[in-house]
Amino acid sequence: MRLFVAINLTPETRDAIYADAEALRSATTGIRWTAASSLHVTLKFLGEQPESLVPELRAAMEGVSARHRSVDVQTTSFGAFPNFRRPRVVWVGMTGEIELRALANDLGRAFVPLGVAAESREFRAHLTLGRVKGEVSAAESAALSAAARQSVPTRGVPVRTIDLMRSELSPGGSRYSVLVAVPLTVRGT
Repeated sequence: MRLFVAINLTPETRDAIYADAEALRSATTGIRWTAASSLHVTLKFLGEQPESLVPELRAAMEGVSARHRSVDVQTTSFGAFPNFRRPRVVWVGMTGEIELRALANDLGRAFVPLGVAAESREFRAHLTLGRVKGEVSAAESAALSAAARQSVPTRGVPVRTIDLMRSELSPGGSRYSVLVAVPLTVRGT
Protein backbone atom coordinates (compact mmCIF):
# COMPACT_ATOMS: atom_id res chain seq x y z
CA MET A 1 0.00 0.00 0.00
CA ARG A 2 1.17 3.52 -0.79
CA LEU A 3 0.90 5.49 2.46
CA PHE A 4 1.42 8.96 3.89
CA VAL A 5 0.49 10.90 7.02
CA ALA A 6 -1.57 14.04 6.51
CA ILE A 7 -3.62 16.79 8.04
CA ASN A 8 -7.01 16.72 6.37
CA LEU A 9 -9.24 19.74 5.97
CA THR A 10 -12.99 20.07 6.34
CA PRO A 11 -14.87 19.92 3.03
CA GLU A 12 -15.89 23.59 3.48
CA THR A 13 -12.28 24.70 3.95
CA ARG A 14 -11.06 22.62 0.99
CA ASP A 15 -13.77 24.11 -1.24
CA ALA A 16 -12.94 27.66 -0.11
CA ILE A 17 -9.21 27.21 -0.76
CA TYR A 18 -9.96 25.68 -4.16
CA ALA A 19 -12.14 28.71 -5.00
CA ASP A 20 -9.36 31.05 -3.78
CA ALA A 21 -7.05 29.51 -6.39
CA GLU A 22 -9.37 30.05 -9.38
CA ALA A 23 -7.27 32.92 -10.78
CA LEU A 24 -4.17 30.70 -10.68
CA ARG A 25 -5.95 27.86 -12.51
CA SER A 26 -7.05 30.34 -15.17
CA ALA A 27 -3.48 31.60 -15.68
CA THR A 28 -2.05 28.44 -17.26
CA THR A 29 -2.98 25.11 -18.80
CA GLY A 30 0.44 23.63 -18.01
CA ILE A 31 -0.42 22.55 -14.47
CA ARG A 32 -2.31 19.49 -13.27
CA TRP A 33 -4.44 21.00 -10.50
CA THR A 34 -5.37 19.10 -7.36
CA ALA A 35 -9.09 18.45 -6.94
CA ALA A 36 -10.69 20.22 -3.99
CA SER A 37 -11.52 16.88 -2.36
CA SER A 38 -7.81 15.91 -2.37
CA LEU A 39 -6.35 19.00 -0.68
CA HIS A 40 -4.37 18.10 2.45
CA VAL A 41 -1.10 18.87 4.22
CA THR A 42 1.39 16.01 3.87
CA LEU A 43 3.36 15.56 7.07
CA LYS A 44 5.29 12.44 6.03
CA PHE A 45 5.31 10.34 2.85
CA LEU A 46 5.82 6.68 3.72
CA GLY A 47 5.81 5.15 0.22
CA GLU A 48 4.95 1.52 -0.39
CA GLN A 49 4.42 -0.32 2.89
CA PRO A 50 2.90 -3.70 3.75
CA GLU A 51 -0.57 -3.70 5.27
CA SER A 52 0.86 -5.61 8.22
CA LEU A 53 2.80 -2.47 9.23
CA VAL A 54 -0.35 -0.37 9.81
CA PRO A 55 -0.75 -1.29 13.53
CA GLU A 56 2.88 -0.31 14.20
CA LEU A 57 2.47 2.94 12.27
CA ARG A 58 -0.66 3.68 14.29
CA ALA A 59 1.19 3.04 17.58
CA ALA A 60 4.02 5.36 16.49
CA MET A 61 1.48 8.04 15.52
CA GLU A 62 -0.27 7.70 18.89
CA GLY A 63 3.05 8.18 20.68
CA VAL A 64 3.74 11.33 18.68
CA SER A 65 0.21 12.71 19.05
CA ALA A 66 0.44 12.48 22.84
CA ARG A 67 3.25 15.07 22.70
CA HIS A 68 1.49 17.55 20.39
CA ARG A 69 -1.47 19.79 21.01
CA SER A 70 -4.16 20.53 18.49
CA VAL A 71 -3.60 23.89 16.84
CA ASP A 72 -5.43 26.35 14.62
CA VAL A 73 -3.47 27.52 11.58
CA GLN A 74 -4.36 29.66 8.58
CA THR A 75 -3.52 29.68 4.93
CA THR A 76 -1.36 32.62 3.90
CA SER A 77 -0.06 33.38 0.41
CA PHE A 78 0.33 31.47 -2.83
CA GLY A 79 3.78 30.34 -3.90
CA ALA A 80 5.67 27.93 -6.13
CA PHE A 81 8.58 25.54 -5.71
CA PRO A 82 11.26 26.47 -6.62
CA ASN A 83 9.75 29.83 -7.73
CA PHE A 84 7.24 31.34 -10.17
CA ARG A 85 9.86 31.75 -12.91
CA ARG A 86 10.35 27.97 -13.01
CA PRO A 87 7.34 26.52 -11.18
CA ARG A 88 7.21 22.77 -10.53
CA VAL A 89 4.66 22.85 -7.68
CA VAL A 90 2.11 25.57 -6.89
CA TRP A 91 1.03 25.82 -3.26
CA VAL A 92 -0.63 27.90 -0.58
CA GLY A 93 1.40 28.51 2.56
CA MET A 94 0.30 28.21 6.15
CA THR A 95 0.91 29.71 9.55
CA GLY A 96 1.93 27.38 12.38
CA GLU A 97 5.19 26.47 10.68
CA ILE A 98 6.98 25.78 13.99
CA GLU A 99 4.24 23.52 15.38
CA LEU A 100 3.68 21.65 12.11
CA ARG A 101 7.42 21.21 11.49
CA ALA A 102 7.86 19.79 15.01
CA LEU A 103 4.97 17.39 14.39
CA ALA A 104 6.37 16.29 11.01
CA ASN A 105 9.88 15.85 12.44
CA ASP A 106 8.61 13.79 15.37
CA LEU A 107 6.65 11.55 13.01
CA GLY A 108 9.73 11.08 10.86
CA ARG A 109 11.82 10.03 13.86
CA ALA A 110 9.10 7.69 15.13
CA PHE A 111 8.90 5.87 11.80
CA VAL A 112 12.66 5.26 11.33
CA PRO A 113 12.69 2.17 13.62
CA LEU A 114 9.87 0.77 11.44
CA GLY A 115 12.08 0.93 8.35
CA VAL A 116 10.77 4.22 6.94
CA ALA A 117 13.59 6.43 5.68
CA ALA A 118 14.16 9.79 7.35
CA GLU A 119 13.18 12.87 5.38
CA SER A 120 16.01 14.53 3.48
CA ARG A 121 14.22 17.85 2.98
CA GLU A 122 13.13 20.30 5.64
CA PHE A 123 9.37 20.38 6.18
CA ARG A 124 7.51 23.44 4.90
CA ALA A 125 3.85 23.82 5.84
CA HIS A 126 1.82 24.08 2.64
CA LEU A 127 -1.06 22.66 0.64
CA THR A 128 -0.10 21.53 -2.85
CA LEU A 129 -2.52 23.09 -5.32
CA GLY A 130 -0.98 21.74 -8.51
CA ARG A 131 2.04 20.25 -10.23
CA VAL A 132 3.53 21.29 -13.55
CA LYS A 133 2.87 18.55 -16.09
CA GLY A 134 5.39 19.67 -18.70
CA GLU A 135 6.68 23.13 -19.35
CA VAL A 136 5.07 26.44 -18.48
CA SER A 137 5.82 29.30 -20.86
CA ALA A 138 7.37 32.53 -19.60
CA ALA A 139 4.06 34.33 -20.27
CA GLU A 140 2.11 31.73 -18.29
CA SER A 141 4.65 31.90 -15.44
CA ALA A 142 4.24 35.68 -15.33
CA ALA A 143 0.44 35.36 -15.39
CA LEU A 144 0.58 32.76 -12.61
CA SER A 145 2.81 34.98 -10.48
CA ALA A 146 0.54 37.98 -11.04
CA ALA A 147 -2.55 35.96 -10.10
CA ALA A 148 -0.80 34.77 -6.92
CA ARG A 149 0.03 38.35 -5.89
CA GLN A 150 -3.55 39.55 -6.43
CA SER A 151 -5.04 37.13 -3.92
CA VAL A 152 -3.97 36.50 -0.35
CA PRO A 153 -6.16 33.67 0.92
CA THR A 154 -6.75 33.45 4.66
CA ARG A 155 -8.65 30.35 5.67
CA GLY A 156 -8.68 28.79 9.10
CA VAL A 157 -7.47 25.20 9.32
CA PRO A 158 -8.10 23.45 12.63
CA VAL A 159 -5.54 20.68 13.15
CA ARG A 160 -7.14 18.10 15.42
CA THR A 161 -5.93 14.75 14.04
CA ILE A 162 -3.05 13.25 12.12
CA ASP A 163 -4.33 10.78 9.54
CA LEU A 164 -2.64 7.73 8.04
CA MET A 165 -3.69 7.88 4.41
CA ARG A 166 -3.72 5.37 1.59
CA SER A 167 -3.03 6.68 -1.89
CA GLU A 168 -4.31 4.69 -4.85
CA LEU A 169 -2.94 5.82 -8.20
CA SER A 170 -5.19 5.77 -11.26
CA PRO A 171 -5.23 7.41 -14.70
CA GLY A 172 -7.75 9.94 -13.35
CA GLY A 173 -5.47 10.94 -10.48
CA SER A 174 -4.80 9.73 -6.97
CA ARG A 175 -7.61 8.65 -4.65
CA TYR A 176 -7.02 9.06 -0.93
CA SER A 177 -8.65 7.25 1.96
CA VAL A 178 -8.13 7.56 5.71
CA LEU A 179 -6.90 4.32 7.29
CA VAL A 180 -6.30 5.68 10.79
CA ALA A 181 -7.16 9.03 12.39
CA VAL A 182 -5.19 9.77 15.55
CA PRO A 183 -6.34 12.76 17.65
CA LEU A 184 -3.80 15.27 18.88
CA THR A 185 -3.77 16.27 22.54
CA VAL A 186 -6.67 18.57 23.31
CA ARG A 187 -5.76 22.27 23.12
CA GLY A 188 -4.63 23.74 26.42
CA THR A 189 -4.00 20.48 28.27
